[in-house]
Amino acid sequence: MDYKHDEIVGQALFGFQATLKLDGSSLLNYIENTYLNHWLGDTMLSCLQIRTTFVTALHEFFAKEGLLNMDRVQLCIITDPLAHDVEHVPTIQYKGQTYFATHSMIYSKFLACHSPAIKGIFVDSPNIRLEMESPNRLQRGKYLIDFSQFDLEVRRNRGFSLNDYFNRQDVVKQALAEDMDKAKDLFERAMIFCYEKINKNNADALDSLGIELPVPKRPFPSFRYDQSLKKYGKHDLEKGLGTETDATLFWITGIPRENYDLIYPYLLPDGKKVDRETIDSTMVYNYDICARTVLKGGKLTEPKEIMSGAIREWLFEPIVERMLDNRVLLQRPEIVDGNIENINELGGYGPFLMVASRKDASGRSLFPDTMGGGIGIERTLYAICRGPALKRIEQVTVFGKNPDSHQLYLF
Repeated sequence: MDYKHDEIVGQALFGFQATLKLDGSSLLNYIENTYLNHWLGDTMLSCLQIRTTFVTALHEFFAKEGLLNMDRVQLCIITDPLAHDVEHVPTIQYKGQTYFATHSMIYSKFLACHSPAIKGIFVDSPNIRLEMESPNRLQRGKYLIDFSQFDLEVRRNRGFSLNDYFNRQDVVKQALAEDMDKAKDLFERAMIFCYEKINKNNADALDSLGIELPVPKRPFPSFRYDQSLKKYGKHDLEKGLGTETDATLFWITGIPRENYDLIYPYLLPDGKKVDRETIDSTMVYNYDICARTVLKGGKLTEPKEIMSGAIREWLFEPIVERMLDNRVLLQRPEIVDGNIENINELGGYGPFLMVASRKDASGRSLFPDTMGGGIGIERTLYAICRGPALKRIEQVTVFGKNPDSHQLYLF
């Protein structure tokens, strides 16, 4: 038993209980109001019934597509650096090494797709992201600090070389457009499959929540990020696009964001990079799904982003430059005779970059070219279950750790 840890936790609970007493309440009142009433209520029960169908359907669908279920990675020397701010990345000391708690399994997914015999992988992955609290404790309806994400990655098997990247741009762009369509087709069919299962299995739960979940039609409407941003601004983007369609699921494409989401072309044959000011959504090969539901009576709720995905950077040279420009790396790796001369300057990214640098005898990259995405389980449940009975994202969970609702998480 770690007595020092127990003492720290006990002191925090002592202070929390003392504050409740000063406010005329008690620890029991807080537990009843925050947890017990929630656990005993119909809303959580209905959400867990829908969650069970949703997660089971995702596993069933992607297994039938030929993807393989991989192991969770909860500790690693690198994790997703993320393009948005978080408070910090929690770390764990073990056997003389510092490990990060998983932000997302993005790098693990890439590495798992190395074998040509693997069509792709999927995993219900753990995620810990210590999100910044909203100013004025606003309910943003999208963040939990401890959540699940259904991750998948699929091999594209294009095999384009750096020479192709530079000198066969028309061919590469055509292939990327085809792969974008394939990715969107895959996710659309998956979501329709899940909606059909939920309607079949959870009619009573939907009724209890006061909502309907019509099965969407394909193709989902699709909107370019840059054009939409000019219309609605970043804060009201999803809400604004919701006024342009009555679809319950729609796409937003081409969002400049993470260093592993493909921007093409990014490197130029003369050794320079594309001017960042000229990058538009047609050059950013990523995609988000936004979802909403229908209240009894026909009113549509406000859309929320539930999934993000992309075609990935697959060549060592642009991988490195994107990581440098996103400040994930501060130096280029210096690889000599199977070792990295400046490995100490690369943080935990040295082993990943060594794998990404591998080439065959002809100089062609051995790193897998993939596309994929991550579906936020709780985000999706919040988007499709919101209505008269459900107002906050933690209501879809048993122990939802919402940074905008709680100062201290008791369970």
